[in-house]
Amino acid sequence: MSDADDTPGTAHTADDADTPEARAEAVRALEAEFGELITHFRRVITENANRVSPGLLPGAYKIFTTIARCEQVTVSALSERMLMDKGQVSRTVRELEDLGLIERTADPADGRSSLLELTPLGTERLSAARLPQEGMLLRTLQEWSLADIGNLTRLLHALGSGVTPRTSAAD
Repeated sequence: MSDADDTPGTAHTADDADTPEARAEAVRALEAEFGELITHFRRVITENANRVSPGLLPGAYKIFTTIARCEQVTVSALSERMLMDKGQVSRTVRELEDLGLIERTADPADGRSSLLELTPLGTERLSAARLPQEGMLLRTLQEWSLADIGNLTRLLHALGSGVTPRTSAAD
C-alpha cells in the first residue's frame, strides 16, 4: 500500500454510491484539509511578516503585499479590494510608512488623493521575506502530472466561483 492510499478523500471512488452520508463525509474530509492548508498559510504569512519587520502583524503584511501586487493604489481602492475599514487600512498604511516600507506619491488623476507604492527598502525586504518560499509550490508539485495540476486549478476555480466544475479541460 502506498502513501497515496492513506490520503484523505481517497477512500471513495467513482464507483461508490453517491449517498447523502457519503457526500457529507467527503465534504467533512475536504473541510479538514482546507483547515490544515489555511493553518499552513497562516504560519507562512506570520513568518514572512516577521522577516519583513520583526513584530509586523500578519494583517499589515497582507496590506503590504497587496500594495506590492497593485504597484500603485489609493487607500480607498485598497480598502475596497481588501474588504476592510478605511480607518484601519489608513492606520496600517501609516505604520508601513513609518517603517520605510511604502511611500505616498501624488495621484495625477486626483489631486485629493495619493498613491501608495513600495519603497526600494520595501521591495528588498519583501523579496528577502519570500525567498524561503520561492519555488516551494513548484517543488511540491514537481512529481504531479500536468493533468493533475490542471484539474486542481479547475476545481479550485469552480469552488471559489461557486459553480459546478466542468468534467474536463476540453469542455
